[in-house]
Amino acid sequence: MKNYVQPGNTITLTAPYAVVSGDGLLVGSIFGIAAGAAASGEPVETALVGVFDLKKVASQAWAAGDKVYWDNTNKEATKTATANTLIGVATEAVAGGAGDVIGRIRLNGSF
Repeated sequence: MKNYVQPGNTITLTAPYAVVSGDGLLVGSIFGIAAGAAASGEPVETALVGVFDLKKVASQAWAAGDKVYWDNTNKEATKTATANTLIGVATEAVAGGAGDVIGRIRLNGSF
């Protein structure tokens, strides 16, 4: 194929805000996980597929299979769909509460 470019599991994006390795970032409709640190406006390698632990809304309980969205204002994962971007599904149940601030998510690969 003459038009093949790359597998697309990881792509270079321009960071819309400062990120460190493991941070979620949203560029238009593309959501991914930063593979390194970058200041706003700098290129950053970004993983689009895989299972990642991300900061979540602490008060929310999640069940495996729940749809998960990205709250770009608070830079955290949430089950709240309104005004947020679908990023994947929860792969494990997690309780809601002050100590439950990490959720495990399988990214949907962005579209």
